[in-house]
Amino acid sequence: MKAGWRTTTLGELFDITSSKRVFESEWTSEGVPFYRAREIVKLARNGFVENELFISEEMFDQYSTKYGIPQEGDIMVTGVGTLGICYVVQKKDRFYFKDGNIIWLKKRTDANSRFVEYAFQSDFLRKQIDDSVGATVGTYTIIKAKSTAIPLPPASEQQRIVAILDEAFDGIATAKANAEKNLQNARELFENCLETVLTQKSDGWSEKKFDEICDITSRLIDPRDEQSCNLLHVGAGNIESKTGFLSGLQTALEENLISGKFLFDESMVLYSKIRPYLMKVARPDFSGLCSADIYPLAPNPKYIVRDYLYYLLLTPSFTEYAIQGSARAGMPKVNREHLFNLRVQLPPLEEQIPIAARLDFLRAETQHLESLYQQKLATLAELKKSLLHEAFSGRL
Repeated sequence: MKAGWRTTTLGELFDITSSKRVFESEWTSEGVPFYRAREIVKLARNGFVENELFISEEMFDQYSTKYGIPQEGDIMVTGVGTLGICYVVQKKDRFYFKDGNIIWLKKRTDANSRFVEYAFQSDFLRKQIDDSVGATVGTYTIIKAKSTAIPLPPASEQQRIVAILDEAFDGIATAKANAEKNLQNARELFENCLETVLTQKSDGWSEKKFDEICDITSRLIDPRDEQSCNLLHVGAGNIESKTGFLSGLQTALEENLISGKFLFDESMVLYSKIRPYLMKVARPDFSGLCSADIYPLAPNPKYIVRDYLYYLLLTPSFTEYAIQGSARAGMPKVNREHLFNLRVQLPPLEEQIPIAARLDFLRAETQHLESLYQQKLATLAELKKSLLHEAFSGRL
């Protein structure tokens, strides 16, 4: 360890406790904010929270006098849910919190609270918190917090490290926000183009009912049959939202399937009727079996080509229509009758092929952009992790 540094525990730096119990019957709709772990997480990540729960001014004053309330520089740490998320109490803060959900680190030494807050994001402390789960699943307890080790440099060094991390993390946050915005823009670009190209009627286009342009010609078969058991099975969980990528495929035999499945081939488009807002549509290049919760749609070659049907099912307007026909008490599912009552505008067949080809090209370009932005986000996350490692190894 670097000269001047020492390893200590949180229990040596803070008085560690929690709140006095506030019963659910004592919660109110106005008064002093009452925080649970979820509110602390939002405060830590966003700096603010739209609170839902309160306690009365009278109870707050009573608890303040008898037991004390969080003060500037104290640290609130989540002990359930997402463990070890910290919020450093500000001078303006006025709140109470739920016992058992949040650990209260009362400041009593010159330890820099922001330094400790950063320490909670480092591998050094995260490993101790994650290892604390053990038999008490999903909790970080007061006892464990007291014994949690932390590397501690002199006060001036703590302040210097906090200043460096503040500046670096502000830059990372800005870069991350820009990358996320660019990622969203890339996705919206393709969706907007899809909607524009496939729904704006031009000369020569005609209106068709959905049951005219495609049908479900397959029937349910037993996946245990000798001719079927070695076919790959596609369930809704195997289809990636919006992209149609298939992953994690196994044969019916490997999955030990027993209920009826649809047989499909490479001429069909697979559309998941479960939770249509997920937009799970696929163009498999093989024959196989699909879940009964997937519609294997066979395009009518007289009116529509397969690739055009695929993109039609991905348009925002189609998804909105499908959602309207999926309302139910349990899991939303697209009603088959509702689906086939849809009316769509179609270009002539000879126009559909180049349109679908252009959309294939645009989607490939968009996915390339998305990959670049996602890689940038991963790089920023790794940079943040590396800075924390350097800081708490005494090398920053």
